[in-house]
Amino acid sequence: MSRVQTALSTAISNIGREALRIVLPSSCVVCEKQLPWRDRTASCCGDCWRGLPRLTTARCRSCALPLPVEEGHPEPLLHLCITCSENPLPVEWCDAWGEYKGSLERLLHAFKFERHDFLADALALLVSETMAGRGDFAFDCIVPVPMHRSKQRRRGYNQAELLAQAVSRRNGVACDARLLVKRRENETQSRLARAARAENVRRSFEASPAAAGKSILVVDDICTTGETFRACARALLDAGAERVCAISVAKAV
Repeated sequence: MSRVQTALSTAISNIGREALRIVLPSSCVVCEKQLPWRDRTASCCGDCWRGLPRLTTARCRSCALPLPVEEGHPEPLLHLCITCSENPLPVEWCDAWGEYKGSLERLLHAFKFERHDFLADALALLVSETMAGRGDFAFDCIVPVPMHRSKQRRRGYNQAELLAQAVSRRNGVACDARLLVKRRENETQSRLARAARAENVRRSFEASPAAAGKSILVVDDICTTGETFRACARALLDAGAERVCAISVAKAV
């Protein structure tokens, strides 16, 4: 199937599912109230979407953790959080749109585990807003955090790849999932203490030699400690990437 045929098939599928959501009664994935026909974004009602917890303060340029600022002064006291000042991620910058809590946590859970894959386009809008705020679109390609093939078979899709593809469509930057693969399946990061997460993902990712010389944006749905981004960036840089940046919808604070 050609790229044009694939894109057309995806568009028709999305239109069909949207039509079903209009015709059939449905509820907001966050508040569970009846979902309006008009004032909604995908499976989220307008009120819940507008109330998503956005990060508005300065953030660590290495892991996107919000940084303290002095009252009356917009600039942060530091450009790195305490943890990253000792061991920064090998990225030019890392950022996130919102805080992983409340309504945004519920939305991403549905996107990740409940087959609400149609949320990808809406969440890509949030990522694109964050990119616009930084004024940095100078990337050769967008690369999703890969999922091991056995895990992807069980889940049915890689939510990070769907998100990266949607960010690609919005910003006209190619998405190339082939540049980074996950060679072994690890224990789920969220089940581990911070100290164990780095070791859990170390040497799990392998980058293609085609990454050499490229400016790459790595995309994921959630950034917790940043260790997954660290491992991905390290693999890409070791393969010769010119620079790597990282972005997610949400940051666990």
